[in-house]
Amino acid sequence: MQYTGEIVALVVSVLWTASAVFFETASKRMGSVALNFIRLIITIILIGCLTTVTKGLFLPFDAGEQQLLWLSLSGFVGLFLGDLCLFKSYAMIGARTSQLVLSMSPVMTAIFGMAALGEHLDGKEWCGIMIVTAGVLMAMLGKQGEKIRLNVPVKGFVLALCAMLAQAAGYIFTKKGIGDYDVFSGSQIRAIVALACFALLITFRRTWKSTLRKANDKSNMRNTFLGSVCGPFLGISLSLYAIGHASTGIAASLMALVPIFIIVPSVLIKKEKVSALQVVGTVTSFLGGVLFFI
Repeated sequence: MQYTGEIVALVVSVLWTASAVFFETASKRMGSVALNFIRLIITIILIGCLTTVTKGLFLPFDAGEQQLLWLSLSGFVGLFLGDLCLFKSYAMIGARTSQLVLSMSPVMTAIFGMAALGEHLDGKEWCGIMIVTAGVLMAMLGKQGEKIRLNVPVKGFVLALCAMLAQAAGYIFTKKGIGDYDVFSGSQIRAIVALACFALLITFRRTWKSTLRKANDKSNMRNTFLGSVCGPFLGISLSLYAIGHASTGIAASLMALVPIFIIVPSVLIKKEKVSALQVVGTVTSFLGGVLFFI
């Protein structure tokens, strides 16, 4: 089926939007490290249950050397280092400013794809990437009641930039490693590596007691479980499929539409007002996405 990768990338954006809503609530009570650690455990178990049914293996023992190498690198760079830098930048320059830097990931992913994978995008596809990115930027800048600080701490900006580069590099490592390998098992490899890294970090910080205590909170676990199903389990697994069946730059652009889709629950659930610039940004991103299917 034509455009399968692109369609799946759009589905991933919707799943990540739902995941963001659940994780936003959980992160306020748990903290980023504890949340990441627990959500990765849930993800590994969920994928293991699925692959036990589909191929009789709870863990990805059927992975080849190439899958293990590149997907492990993807898990370390994308899921561990990227998330660490991103959450630290949130504390220094705010989530919205950090996300503005992160929204440039599709462009960097396309450049990395050309350099590392030999991918080539035509003028229409480059135009689509730029339009989608511009739309996301407008939608984020257009939120009422908040101002984007142009004078931000250098360290916070550098952390956000590192998160953006880590995300782009993670996509490239995933593309090199996934091939025809099962996407859920591939996602499990990434999650296992990231989990091991977070476990080492918790050990280094000596915060095991507080991490386990937060896992006993039913409200925390409910939101973390639902977010894990939508995000790391289905979202990240399907993102591997999208990256494997579409150009990395195009897939990254379509999966970067979360700030656009998240406007809907913000309006319906939180009753937030939508600014004119957000409407323009949403329409712009939609038109940019259409270019990929023409």
